[in-house]
Amino acid sequence: MSGTDEDAFRIIASSPEGVLQSELWKILGVDSRKCSRIVKKLLDSNRVERVEYRQDGIKTFRLIARKGPADPYCLLAGDELIPCIACDEDCTIESCTDLLDWMYQLAISDAEESSSVSKKSEE
Repeated sequence: MSGTDEDAFRIIASSPEGVLQSELWKILGVDSRKCSRIVKKLLDSNRVERVEYRQDGIKTFRLIARKGPADPYCLLAGDELIPCIACDEDCTIESCTDLLDWMYQLAISDAEESSSVSKKSEE
């Protein structure tokens, strides 16, 4: 995909409610025909969905980014898997003791790792 296609996808993905196609071409600074070709590429690659929308009696489309699979590396910190994966507790991030313990363990292991690396470099 071209840079403009990626720019269009970033704009669409940055808005949870989506972006109107009639506004997208103005944001991108391209004509509506070029925008239609960009949208077709995004639709064909299944990166966005298009929902009919009426604005002031005029038909346009709302473009909504499709959610892709989560990047597994976002769930890891070092070799440790985030505890929320298998959690069935109904909590918030700010008050989750399992998550807090996990973060403390990571901080301790990172500190120990840094300490051992600096001791080796001193030798």
